[in-house]
Amino acid sequence: MEDKTPASVSPEYDHLLMIAALLLVGLGLVVVFSASGVLASDRYHDPAFFLKKQVIYAALGIGLMLVVARIPYQLYNRLVYIILFASLITLILVLIPGIGVKVRSASRWLKLGPMMIQPSEFAKLAIIIFLAYSMARKQEKIRYFSIGFLPHIVVAGVFILLIEKEPDFGTAIALGGITFLMLFVGGTRLTHIFLAVLAVSPLLVYVIIKNKMRLERVITFIDPWKYAQDSGYQLVHSLYAIGSGGFWGLGIGKSRAKLFYLPDAHTDFIFSILAEELGFLGVITVMSLFVILVIRGLLTSLRAQDVFGAYLAMGLTALIGLQAAINMAVVSGLMPTKGLSLPFLSYGGSSLIVNMIAVGILLNISSQNQQPKAVTRREGN
Repeated sequence: MEDKTPASVSPEYDHLLMIAALLLVGLGLVVVFSASGVLASDRYHDPAFFLKKQVIYAALGIGLMLVVARIPYQLYNRLVYIILFASLITLILVLIPGIGVKVRSASRWLKLGPMMIQPSEFAKLAIIIFLAYSMARKQEKIRYFSIGFLPHIVVAGVFILLIEKEPDFGTAIALGGITFLMLFVGGTRLTHIFLAVLAVSPLLVYVIIKNKMRLERVITFIDPWKYAQDSGYQLVHSLYAIGSGGFWGLGIGKSRAKLFYLPDAHTDFIFSILAEELGFLGVITVMSLFVILVIRGLLTSLRAQDVFGAYLAMGLTALIGLQAAINMAVVSGLMPTKGLSLPFLSYGGSSLIVNMIAVGILLNISSQNQQPKAVTRREGN
């Protein structure tokens, strides 16, 4: 006799995706300690000051990844507007004097007890979930401008403008890129995207020109060596660090750039320190791990059981892959300098936690792709 009643099946996660993410986190802890030790000793008299915090963030991030991996991703369909509204409120709160915490004239953080969170990082997740939900609902009408394009651009645009107001130009650009990429994959007309980019371009130019630092970064990008003693200082020393690594690298802890030559060595420019200490071999290893993450994320999207899962996986993959590509392009002089962390490796709790949550959601989508809907069992008399 055959029994086709559903059986309890333990989830089978994408182990390659999980291992790649964990290896990047582990490598990030090593490089954060190496890149920040001198600064931490000078400023806090504790060479492990930043490492201790990053270990806490990593532990929290891994814990959340494991929890989120067991939460059915379909739940976000029902919570989408709560998530979107909560994220919007935090982006507004961060701009209110006395509530938002300012660092280097930028108000990007909220203080929650002993922790500082960066709402713009969580806003990326909120927008991706919203776009996946809305695009899945409007799938048949996604090519209509007033239904499939305009509402998504308006919602994402509000978030981007609030993030730019902090100011956080790098995150605003990354979020814009993720939005256009998801709309393109979702079937939006290329004409709509092209016209939107064309319309936004003058505003983008204005935003760059009106800010002296941004304008200097664009000019410096053209010829950093000409401005090596002022606006090009950071990029030039980043290139020095990358070039000094050679094939094998100088060795862990032996970076010279971290000796107060390269600003933000443990945050936005940590890839330069990694290249200096681990060389071309280390660079290829890190890039390969990101490629694995992106490929597994794309496969998860292609194999998703529903359209919402497919769009959600695509957006989360873009969140990790696009930001990694931009960061590595910036530190190697292929793009103008902007503040954008390297996923899993750069020092910072919000970025690490958000990326680990993203991996957790991808793991849940992939586990549902592999689970059979029913198990056939044959019994004898």
